[in-house]
Amino acid sequence: MSTDRMHAVWLTGHGDASVLEYREDVPVPQPGPGEVRVRVRAAAVNNTDINLRIGWYSKRSPTAAGADDGGTPSALEDGGWGGAPVAFPLIQGADACGEIEAVGTGVPAGRIGERVLIDPILPAAGQGGKAGVRYLGSDCNGTFAEFVCVPTQNALRIRSTMTDAELATFPCSYLTAENLLTRAGVCDGQTILVTGASGGVGSAAVQLARRRGARVIAVASAEKAVTLKSLGALEVLARGEDLMKRLGAESVDAVIDVVGGPAFTALLGVLKRGGRYAVAGAIGGALVTLDLRTVYLKDLTLHGCTVPEPGLFARLVGYIEQGEIRAVLATTFPLRELAAAQQAFLEKSHVGKIAVLL
Repeated sequence: MSTDRMHAVWLTGHGDASVLEYREDVPVPQPGPGEVRVRVRAAAVNNTDINLRIGWYSKRSPTAAGADDGGTPSALEDGGWGGAPVAFPLIQGADACGEIEAVGTGVPAGRIGERVLIDPILPAAGQGGKAGVRYLGSDCNGTFAEFVCVPTQNALRIRSTMTDAELATFPCSYLTAENLLTRAGVCDGQTILVTGASGGVGSAAVQLARRRGARVIAVASAEKAVTLKSLGALEVLARGEDLMKRLGAESVDAVIDVVGGPAFTALLGVLKRGGRYAVAGAIGGALVTLDLRTVYLKDLTLHGCTVPEPGLFARLVGYIEQGEIRAVLATTFPLRELAAAQQAFLEKSHVGKIAVLL
């Protein structure tokens, strides 16, 4: 194969898995000023990949049922995560572990050869996503490819004995989880409730909350309880269980939610007065019923969490290098089987993350 071509998976439009196209003739990207080119060794699957593919971010698809509004879903004018249309074909993928193998002008050549994790929240460049940032694999080409170019500050050196696949499980999910915990002000001695605790973000939140000294109550299917307790959950509630009956009103300091849906009312009900609710997902349903009296009479604070504060990813790399958190790798797939990896992700029979090997 030509050295200026690479293997990658193109997202060619909104739709089912048939819009994912594995190719071996995609041009290798060239690093611009201040950028590095990373040889991707492993990436990982996230909810964002599925949501963007099916058009879930479109306001025409608020229930996560897909982008079928009777028209052609491949051309949704608000199908991107930031509310803009997606420029197809797009290489998705927000997570990556790999090595820097080329640098653009202004970047020291000494960076070549570094093993790195990629921070998926990129600085804005032209049109992009929310709050002056771009999201890797959504606003620009991502990591489901042999090579990806990112700003040099987004490729952080990592010193670890973990495998590439294990390290690839960290960036998106753990960054999201740490952002949720930071925004909710979770600290030592508090009791928090984590929904969707067996997923990538949820299992990361369990570990990271325990790292902060919090008492963690997790919500997940019963068969995943043993694994979640090994990650630090002190109690695991079955999905669909009556939270008010099991926990009681005003029993937790903070809720870390990636599910949304019908449980929303109960989640606010179990919060103590002055409690904090932080959300970064809605796989159980994007539309919820909110009684504003609950919010103001209990002095609750609600946080929508997408863009983390500066420096948070560097802190996460430090946690990894110091052995304070561990990877939760469920299984791996080769890049050419990305569609199968996404299907396995949707089946939700795993705990942690599904990685893609390149």
